[in-house]
Amino acid sequence: MGQLRMSGLISGLDTESIISSLVSVRKIKVTKQKGNQTKLSWQQEIWKDLNKDLKSLMSTASNMRYSTAYAKRTTKASDSDKVSVIASDGAPTSVQSLQITSLAKTAYMTGGKIGGDDSGITALSTMEDLGYTGADTSFNITDKNGNVTKTINITSETTISDVLTGIKAAGLNASFDAGNGRFFISATESGKDSDFNIVSSGESNSASALSALGLSYSHDINDENYNSETDVASKINGSNSSIVLNGATFTSSNNTFSINGLTITANGITEGDEEITLTTENDTSGIYDSIKSFLKTYNTIINKLDKAYNADRAKGYEPLTDEEKEAMSESEVEKYEQKIKDSLLRRDNTVSSIMSGLTGVMSNVYEIDGKKMSLSNFGINTLSYFTAAESERNAYHIDGDPDDENSSGNEDKLKSIIASDPDTLVSFFTSLSQALYSKMDGLSSSVANQRSYGSFYADKSMKKEYSDYTSKINELEEKVNAYEDKLYKQYAAMEKALAKLQSNTSALSGLMGGS
Repeated sequence: MGQLRMSGLISGLDTESIISSLVSVRKIKVTKQKGNQTKLSWQQEIWKDLNKDLKSLMSTASNMRYSTAYAKRTTKASDSDKVSVIASDGAPTSVQSLQITSLAKTAYMTGGKIGGDDSGITALSTMEDLGYTGADTSFNITDKNGNVTKTINITSETTISDVLTGIKAAGLNASFDAGNGRFFISATESGKDSDFNIVSSGESNSASALSALGLSYSHDINDENYNSETDVASKINGSNSSIVLNGATFTSSNNTFSINGLTITANGITEGDEEITLTTENDTSGIYDSIKSFLKTYNTIINKLDKAYNADRAKGYEPLTDEEKEAMSESEVEKYEQKIKDSLLRRDNTVSSIMSGLTGVMSNVYEIDGKKMSLSNFGINTLSYFTAAESERNAYHIDGDPDDENSSGNEDKLKSIIASDPDTLVSFFTSLSQALYSKMDGLSSSVANQRSYGSFYADKSMKKEYSDYTSKINELEEKVNAYEDKLYKQYAAMEKALAKLQSNTSALSGLMGGS
């Protein structure tokens, strides 16, 4: 195929056009197979999207088949300024009393001012710049129990930056504000266990070094208020928060407590005998939203399946060749191809089976405490054939749902039942969800050489079919190339024969002309 071809020079025939015309007939088969493979790849992409939605629905059904999915709680505090409470799904319904006796604090030291207003002290200033001229010394950083966690060595050449590095190495936050001429040091966490102190090492000149840095202060490790006339630096000790819930005392290094399904965050202290009432109840809105979300997930996939199954035909539409695309605009190509894509699952047997399985479960009647019930008993229904939008006739709507223009004006049965008879509601929806999960588990079970586990379509057989198309296309293209080479060789032989005949004729004419 890569060789230089010169044809038609002797015969005068346009062999390129002739061969191209003959070969194009055989290329039709290649184009057909490529088109089929393209449509298959589009089908695979469509199924991947549908499979994702189906798995999402199955996951939702899996969660909602357990009663714990409906054990939603909400807690209200009689004084929301002093406490905020989040109830987990497992929190028991109750009324509890709370007192907040202390809030957690983070250990924090504000250094004394060093240098004058115009001293020009910066992080690069040395101890000598701060007026320290004593011998080499050190000071210690200790934990809440007085244990040394870091010793920081000091010389006259030690800079403020060096001191900061040493303090940070002890696991503390530290910075120096040159504008105010002060160190600011704090623990990384709140609570008593994170408390720290900066103290003299006992070496000669250690106290002088601390004084030069503005870090000397009079302190008592058990005293939360450092307020001495001799202090240069001031410090707030780290302390724990404390609450009394139903007579029992709890402490925390921060202001948040996790107790029996409640997350309690203290924001203020109660005074004297003041008590805050915490009321935990069923979260009607939370349960309602869960069911609404479940139906939304179901409606999304059932509408997609419905639309795909009932799509219009695309008779006469085949994937475009590169040459055909070049003659069209991008929007024209997109519109043309979308027409084909929309029709690829029309009247598809797998789509039909899935739709039948899902709608069967959702429309089924379930016996709850001897009473036969369906979704309609909870004010959940599909719209009438003439009211529902096209491809949305299997979607469900909740009566009284303010977000649904089709059913917002109806009586809200669902919320009423959640509030008045939650046990019946839970029994029904766990039964429905279990049935839906079981049906979908069966629809997505593995089938040898056809479908892998968790797939609702024949992903295995489609993958093999795509590979078979690739092999078939390669085979056909090889045959077309061989046929084309054969034609060129045949026409080349004809040209060669004509050239020889022409040469012989010329020679004969020469002989006859010369006699």
